[in-house]
Amino acid sequence: MSTRSIPITAHTVIELLAAPLLMVAPFALGFGPVSGAVTLVLGILMMGLAISAASEQRTIPLSAHAGFDYAIAAATITTGLAVGIVTGEAIATAFLVGFGAAYMTLTAFTRFSARGV
Repeated sequence: MSTRSIPITAHTVIELLAAPLLMVAPFALGFGPVSGAVTLVLGILMMGLAISAASEQRTIPLSAHAGFDYAIAAATITTGLAVGIVTGEAIATAFLVGFGAAYMTLTAFTRFSARGV
């Protein structure tokens, strides 16, 4: 069995559901202004990326989508760690590192291929 068992269509649906969660988290969990702003931007980027992959006429190649996914996941983890070190916001740190790790895992298990969708 392949380790890349999540089809791109399911990946896109998960992104479309997760991006708003990332955008709402700063308000719901009381992040500070800087960590909240960075989190909001990351959520907007994630939503844009998901929308770009939602149709058959993708605006970016699937291989580029995978690269952007890894970059957003790494940025989310890095932001969480930076927030923890600089501000000590434990809730923001835990959420961002956890969210980034989950997003990295989703990306690692996704089959970035239009075949056999």
